[in-house]
Amino acid sequence: MPLPITRLRVAVPVPLPRLFDYLNTPENQPSQALGCRVRVPFGPRELTGIVVATDPAGSAADSTLKPISRWLDPDPVLAGELLDSLHWLSRYTHAPPGEVISAALPSALRQDQPLPDTRAWGWQLTPAGQAGVASLRAGGRPRRLAELLAPRATSEEALDQQLEDWRSAARDLGKRGLAERVALAAAPIPVAAAGPVPNAEQAAAVAAIQAATGFQPFLLDGVTGSGKTEVYLQAISACLAAGRQALVLVPEIGLTPQTLARFRQRLGVPVHTLHSGMADGARARSWLAAARGQARVILGTRSAVFTPLPEAGLIIVDEEHDASYKQQDGFRYHARDFALVRAKALDVPVVLGSATPALETLNNAAAGRYVHLRLRKRAAAAAPPRVRIMDMRKRRLHDGLSEEALQGIASHVAAGGQVLVFKNRRGYAPALLCHDCGWTAPCQRCDSPLTVHAGGRRLQCHHCGARQAAPLACPQCAGLALQPQGIGTERLEERLQSHFPEVPVVRIDRGTTSRRDALEQALAELGQQPGILIGTQILAKGHDLPQLTLVVVVGIDEGLFSADFRASEKLAQQLIQVAGRAGRAQRPGEVWLQTHHPAHPLLQTLVNGGYHAFAASEMEQRQAAGFPPFAHLALLRAEAQQQEQANDFLTAVRALLPAGTAVECYGPMPAPMPRRAGYQRSQLLLSSTQRAPLHRLLDSLVPGIHALPAARRVRWSLDVDPIDLY
Repeated sequence: MPLPITRLRVAVPVPLPRLFDYLNTPENQPSQALGCRVRVPFGPRELTGIVVATDPAGSAADSTLKPISRWLDPDPVLAGELLDSLHWLSRYTHAPPGEVISAALPSALRQDQPLPDTRAWGWQLTPAGQAGVASLRAGGRPRRLAELLAPRATSEEALDQQLEDWRSAARDLGKRGLAERVALAAAPIPVAAAGPVPNAEQAAAVAAIQAATGFQPFLLDGVTGSGKTEVYLQAISACLAAGRQALVLVPEIGLTPQTLARFRQRLGVPVHTLHSGMADGARARSWLAAARGQARVILGTRSAVFTPLPEAGLIIVDEEHDASYKQQDGFRYHARDFALVRAKALDVPVVLGSATPALETLNNAAAGRYVHLRLRKRAAAAAPPRVRIMDMRKRRLHDGLSEEALQGIASHVAAGGQVLVFKNRRGYAPALLCHDCGWTAPCQRCDSPLTVHAGGRRLQCHHCGARQAAPLACPQCAGLALQPQGIGTERLEERLQSHFPEVPVVRIDRGTTSRRDALEQALAELGQQPGILIGTQILAKGHDLPQLTLVVVVGIDEGLFSADFRASEKLAQQLIQVAGRAGRAQRPGEVWLQTHHPAHPLLQTLVNGGYHAFAASEMEQRQAAGFPPFAHLALLRAEAQQQEQANDFLTAVRALLPAGTAVECYGPMPAPMPRRAGYQRSQLLLSSTQRAPLHRLLDSLVPGIHALPAARRVRWSLDVDPIDLY
């Protein structure tokens, strides 16, 4: 007979690098304690923690320990592989275990709330509703919903696909006693649609993934439009046929609706989503449905990598190169890298897909750690777009667009095509300048100028969010010659609307897509008609725009001379990705790159040799400079009201480094943006050619950092494997 538990080790969501011990309260104790939520006293507060270890009776019990307040769950919410993987992630990122485990839970499960119901729910007509359908106003949404429900109860997932804004109509019918929400005995199984016959490259990729037994990383390296999603779908279908679960990660919420619609159409199971745009309750239900084995396919963004997979069969990371997979606040993890760790722990294959793989991923494939699957041709016989470098030197520009670009846009629209004008800077203009004295409107809290918005009427900082009205006169010289400097998406929109008054012009950036489903609605509004899209990097990621025949890239020169060591890689990926939106259907596509540096090696290499030629050249430069993937980095950032406080803290950290360490240390040094949101910022960079020495150093260093008196006077963070040094 097992001994009763007397001591619990609890992960509490606080920024301290340790677990906390509590005495057990046997009342309502679950049969399996590990992974269950408990309420515990913590100072003057009560917090929700997770039990991660237990001590049976017979171990020394400390009489000073506080008892837990109560058990919250009859069964563990975290168990097995996921709990073990989170322990690994805490050790690898050197982040407090309580913060790591808390971040893995949906926000609704971090509270003192019962676990939500994960049954499939739907709506059906009441007897009164069956009799009263004909009395409802013809054509109205309640009538249309009632007609959908008349044959049988319908799941909420199916209603999402069949009728827009059906929930308001359901509430209306419910209040009148004509319809009711019911728990369905089982989620209805959608009818799987047949897919296209894969080409030889796609078939070979699918066969390789299906043949994998146990853990095997694959790099699915396919040009834009080569049908990587079709490979995913066929691999998932085989996974489902084997009775296993599949997890698919995408980089942006904006990709979720389009991908979700395609997956639901093709797969014979409901597809569950997990992303930050969902309500807390809905996220918790999807997460728990996966934990209980009810959700067979889970599609989500970065945090979906924490989804429990008790019957895992396959993990897919789409657009694996994308920087949004790296968490930049709180504890800093990379979802792609953690997906690989989880796949190994679960002993399942993992597919990393991209048209522009990260250099780290290409290096792993070249070293034989990943199986490299290539898709070199576009699907359905679509031809690659023709790329043209346009020399802008001594050319007259109309708000960033040359006369030739405007003529090209006009001819493509007249021919029935759509045009994308790509500018990766939102707002009207990057700065407001006084033409008389040279004054530039600064952010009072950051070392950066304020961005001009609303046609010059509002100024906003894109770093701290500060806003103010644009001044009527220059605060420095009282002159009236205030002019927006540079080009943003709003200014391009204004120019194109005035130049093409009869053509639909749709702007896609963070300002226009903040509302739920705004991106999907904007693209649906344009539809298949001729028109002009103006977009930032949001439109460079995986969107299928079959009518798009011309892409004009405006203002790429600033990315050619950045101090960021990853700037060339990011720019190359961005240009290849946005170019890949053109000519994906029957119409041929063109890509025009406007630049004042037409002979720049990066542009010439991309145009003449493609992304892999660029990657080979960039890899040589990285190796010579000692940057990833040929070095392993850790960046310690410090922020304080006074620069001296940040520097003193980092100096004290550097003093903790042992003599003769093989790890190189640079700093303390100012961050590339020394002041942000009112805080002075400094950083310390650690670099090693081998991963193990770096982590051995951090293992000994991090406890000492927490113990430093200076650590309490600054805000500091540790970023292992930073993707940038900002």
